[in-house]
Amino acid sequence: MEELVIDHLVEKSREGSYYRVPFSVPEGIQTLTVRYSYPALGNIIDLGLEDGQGQFLGWSGSSRKSVTVGEFDATPGYLMEPVKAGTWHILVGAYHVRAGGVKVRYEISFDTGGPRWLFGDLHVHSDASDGQHDIPTLAAMAKKQGLDFLAVTNHNNYSENLCLPRVPGLTLIPGTEWTHYRGHMNFLGVARPFSGSFVANSLEEMRTVTRQARQRGALVSANHPKCNLCPYLWEDEDSFQLVEIWNGPMRGVNRRGIAWWTELLGQGRRLTAVGGSDFHRDRGPVRLGNPVTAVFSDSPKAEDILSAVARGRCYVTSGVRGVRLEMTCGGETFGGVLPDGKKDHILTVHADRMPLGSVLQIVGSTGELGRLRPGDGSLRETVTVSDTKFAYLLAGIPLPGGELWPLAVSNPIYFP
Repeated sequence: MEELVIDHLVEKSREGSYYRVPFSVPEGIQTLTVRYSYPALGNIIDLGLEDGQGQFLGWSGSSRKSVTVGEFDATPGYLMEPVKAGTWHILVGAYHVRAGGVKVRYEISFDTGGPRWLFGDLHVHSDASDGQHDIPTLAAMAKKQGLDFLAVTNHNNYSENLCLPRVPGLTLIPGTEWTHYRGHMNFLGVARPFSGSFVANSLEEMRTVTRQARQRGALVSANHPKCNLCPYLWEDEDSFQLVEIWNGPMRGVNRRGIAWWTELLGQGRRLTAVGGSDFHRDRGPVRLGNPVTAVFSDSPKAEDILSAVARGRCYVTSGVRGVRLEMTCGGETFGGVLPDGKKDHILTVHADRMPLGSVLQIVGSTGELGRLRPGDGSLRETVTVSDTKFAYLLAGIPLPGGELWPLAVSNPIYFP
């Protein structure tokens, strides 16, 4: 992150006036923050911003000592706009100035963005279907929890997708939970995933709906496939690209979902594992942001987040403060495909924030490939695996009999 410091003297003769102080903004900046300070006794200096095209971005007077603007985030009262290179201006309001003037220090930081881990909930309901809260309330709850993105996926209803608000610091992803008595599927990333109504009463009609959603650019997820109340019962395992292996609090149905996804991987399918809270209302065990899908995305844009999900560059963990996972092999990471021809593969695995007693399991097409124990809540090790079509990580607490109670599950690296 680059920084620029401007020391500026506001002269007594300027008192009661407004004027501009120029500064240069380089190319490739995603977010810009201006902080300022001065001796407060007897002085009041107000702050605003104007971009390189002369566009007024906002005014905070003397109520804030720091303001941020950018394409994905902005301080209240400031426009959320892409940062364009050029000569910008600090708008100075010399409200009260003591005799002799006042020295003001402006510290300007430039964040270039770039690929980073983002954490979000891909399955949430609003009051447009059977949820308790409206989207602004859900957005505020998500930001309070530290989420970076949120997909509101109402049952067979996409009306809210047509007017999603822009929320500073939070990406709202359009979604619809296509809800049928034989299974539920999330259509993520497009406002109108199907034409006409959602109705389908045969396997072929289901395929028509899901095919249309995918043609329009949606990612299709088989939701809570082993749920006791509404499991995935369609005799079709080709209509979706994602599997919601973790829905709401971890429990037996999710463990069965993980096992089913693992079976599909063993059959040669490359399906991205995702998670979502399926949050509806405040009462009950289901909580927003439990679990979250962690995505290594090029930017906070919805299309970049979903592109990374489609490629499997993600893992599922219990929450924003849950276990963190990383894995690389031959320059590839989660979702990557290694070249043909090798029997042995060297994995570099990293896990952090693991609770006492937990272990990290490496899972492949032949079952468990290894089990590692962290020290002081984290580990970084190199492991060689052989004769497997894929490998993914599962952090968990050992149960009687040796199985694990999952805390985090990654997507695989594939070995054709």
